[in-house]
Amino acid sequence: MAVKWTGGHSSPILCLNASQEGLVASGAEGGDLMVWGEDGTPLGHKRFQGADDVTSVLFSPSCPTKLYASHGETISLLDVRSLKGSLDHFHVNEEEINCLSLNETENLLASADDSGAIKILDLENKKVSRSLKRHSNICSSVAFRPQRPQSLVSCGLDMQVMLWNLQKARPLWITNLQEDETEEMESPQSPGQLLNPALAHSVSVASCGNIFSCGAEDGKVRIFRVVGVKCEQELGFKGHTLGVSQVCFLPESYMLLTGGNDGKIMLWDVSSEIEKKQKSPTKPTHRKKTKKAAYTKQGRNTHALVTDEEEHGKILPKLSVEHGEKVNWLLSTKIKGYQNILVADQTSCVSVYPLKAF
Repeated sequence: MAVKWTGGHSSPILCLNASQEGLVASGAEGGDLMVWGEDGTPLGHKRFQGADDVTSVLFSPSCPTKLYASHGETISLLDVRSLKGSLDHFHVNEEEINCLSLNETENLLASADDSGAIKILDLENKKVSRSLKRHSNICSSVAFRPQRPQSLVSCGLDMQVMLWNLQKARPLWITNLQEDETEEMESPQSPGQLLNPALAHSVSVASCGNIFSCGAEDGKVRIFRVVGVKCEQELGFKGHTLGVSQVCFLPESYMLLTGGNDGKIMLWDVSSEIEKKQKSPTKPTHRKKTKKAAYTKQGRNTHALVTDEEEHGKILPKLSVEHGEKVNWLLSTKIKGYQNILVADQTSCVSVYPLKAF
């Protein structure tokens, strides 16, 4: 059973983040922001003017009292010890921001918005250093790659996943997840699975910086590996019966948390599959195709490695929790020395699940 943190919000919580000192921030509909102690005690509250939804919160790793929060088209920089005022604010996006990401050197902040644009804010000079415009629909998630402060990945409701290097204005690599869906539609499936397009909701990069995951509306979790200036799909598997709204790698591991619109939370260990691919002398893209993938049109970007049927035999969740509410945000963090899953959903509570057994 989850422990519920209550008494902070009165509307659905949309986002979460934790500081290295154990504080937790949550953002909710209507401009509400809360800071919590490790035991779930509300420590501070702020309501932004305009009552725009708080869609992303992000602590500074090097200065845990600094907190970035996106609300509407604005990013505010706050001191969690005194939330009344803002240390700074930036209005660089033209439409509502969906996700923030800070690079490891903490000089760049990426903000992805509803127009499909990703603005790269130079925090030292307080100005936009790059405007990345390639998504043709809402850019739902963006993440800098650990150990590579000039590189990031993004995904959007245009069903596209992109790899960027900030030295270039164009993406280094793009894949359209609809291609996977097309292949699935050419093989027998249950009728319900054909209706959900592969709108991409969330990306998460593992600590190594080369492996990242994407969760999409078709219920599929995809794992990619960055190889030079390209990416290859390592795995694709299903556990959720509805869209995957959140993916989150645990620190320093290939354990992956996923949350879905089906109200389920799952923990997957993809380390053995990733290590197997690393040791394989055969390049994944040269692997012999299955019958299902043989319909692929010439010239298409093909990196589906293994059929779902094969994957279903290999990848099973280590943990599956019937949370019961659509998952808006997932976070793994240590509380009092133990790893926990924090969940934001359609309620006004933060749910906390211990991960002591893993």
